[in-house]
Amino acid sequence: MRKSVRAKKHLGQHFLADRNIARKIVDALSGDFQNVLEVGPGTGILTEFLLAKNIENYFGIDLDKESVDFLQEEYSGYKSRFIYADFLKFDLQKLYKEEDFCVIGNFPYNISGPILFRILDYREQIPEAVGMFQKEVVERIISPPGTKQYGILSVLLQTYYETEMLFRVSNKVFVPPPKVQSAVLRLRRKESPDDISFPLLKDIVKTAFQQRRKTLRNALKKFPINTSDEIARFLSLRAEQLSSQDFLQLCRLLQKNGK
Repeated sequence: MRKSVRAKKHLGQHFLADRNIARKIVDALSGDFQNVLEVGPGTGILTEFLLAKNIENYFGIDLDKESVDFLQEEYSGYKSRFIYADFLKFDLQKLYKEEDFCVIGNFPYNISGPILFRILDYREQIPEAVGMFQKEVVERIISPPGTKQYGILSVLLQTYYETEMLFRVSNKVFVPPPKVQSAVLRLRRKESPDDISFPLLKDIVKTAFQQRRKTLRNALKKFPINTSDEIARFLSLRAEQLSSQDFLQLCRLLQKNGK
């Protein structure tokens, strides 16, 4: 384990120290992708294996200046490929324009949700993402309808991606070790439902789950609901009872009513 970068609590850093796990994460990218963005490269344990694949357009983005400085020195031939910036705010089209790119990383657990929503924002350009998250977050994402873990991210990610937990990771292979267990998640993009307004779908899903104890009849009052059409069959249900496909159908009906 490299000691040149100290983990910073305020950035949620827990550096992976197991090279075999790092190799497995990198190998989990299933295609021969030439545009790859690593989020939070830290000490470069994934970076080493990524660069060994001779990826044409690799970039690493990190909010830790110490990490970026270290990596620029460690991989001097790729100095311009390490960017000191916030993944949640940086315009990723500056790196890849309109081209597809994959995302990989040992993601900071304290911003897991925002990272996943950011991937969704770029869903038309991100065919695949692989990364380390808190195990509970991964379990939530892959959860089916009808479970307590099933929620907003479950629906939205399952709508646009195939979601898969690849393997679990002990907290003992990190420096410093987190208090939680970890798991590696892979997202593979599905065929996109082009007739759907993503902002509307996101609003419907968020509104429904923010009042998950209520039936949709009461939770979705702000939307143009016409109880005489197909929407009626959803109104007596709660959010957790609808699959991602049900939410898509509901969104289509509300789009139609809103015109």
